[in-house]
Amino acid sequence: MGRPVLSTANCAVLSAELGEPLAGTAPVAQAWLCLEQPGPWGHNALRESHLDPGLGAELERRTEGTGVRVALIRRPGRHADIHLPRPRQVYLACTRPGATWMEGTQIEDPQDLLDLDFHALAVGRRPYLGEPCAEPLLMVCTNGRRDRCCALLGRPVATAAAARHPEQVWESTHTGGHRLAPTAVLLPTGYVYGRLAISLAERLLTEHQVIARGCRGRSTWSPSGQVAELAVRERIVEWEPDAMRAVATDDGLVRVEHTDGRAWQVTAEERPVLPPRPVSCGKPPSTPTAWYASRIARLR
Repeated sequence: MGRPVLSTANCAVLSAELGEPLAGTAPVAQAWLCLEQPGPWGHNALRESHLDPGLGAELERRTEGTGVRVALIRRPGRHADIHLPRPRQVYLACTRPGATWMEGTQIEDPQDLLDLDFHALAVGRRPYLGEPCAEPLLMVCTNGRRDRCCALLGRPVATAAAARHPEQVWESTHTGGHRLAPTAVLLPTGYVYGRLAISLAERLLTEHQVIARGCRGRSTWSPSGQVAELAVRERIVEWEPDAMRAVATDDGLVRVEHTDGRAWQVTAEERPVLPPRPVSCGKPPSTPTAWYASRIARLR
């Protein structure tokens, strides 16, 4: 595989050079449904791939507002789709601390996924569609039709990581934050990473803890909750995934609780990030925002 051709015209390169913060940028989802779909993916992959577009639209409709996010996945490498019926790999994961789980199975007909209770899935109830997964899953975004940085930067990382962990690494559709590519979601915890290096992918798959470097936050929480939780973790040096919970309020205050009874109140602020830059390749410059933990106060 040749080296990707990159320049400051690539949104991810420019974002990294400008030092754009990563914390608080994870997509928000309490649960994930990951469906194998080989072949090319369009800008809206659920509706623009070899998946039945009617099914894709219905999955979007049924999961909207439930806290469940749907991702298409495929094996790293060539993306040929032979258009013949065959079993599809499916993963279901809940990211809530205390109810964190993941199960996997193969299905013959993706239409069967419409029988799932997505509201129940989001609050942590297992559908027992498949068997529990003992090892974490790393989904690396490679949706080049959404943004070229995801393909240029994501595919080499996914390929290298899959060479060592072939059953744990998948390419995935858009997970948000093209300019933070390579991006990846680690399931079942739901921690999301940006500017992912191969060495970091290896650590994520083997160390079973939160790693501060490159962490964008846990998808379970809102953006302010994500940045608050990570700020407290760094302050107290706590990296066990399910040790922390974050509850955000409308006034920018976040209560972060540890399972040992300690608690903090974090003031989270959203600020513009200057100078303006393209938030996606080919788009005109605009001013993104980022979340910051401006104050951390111990409650108990």
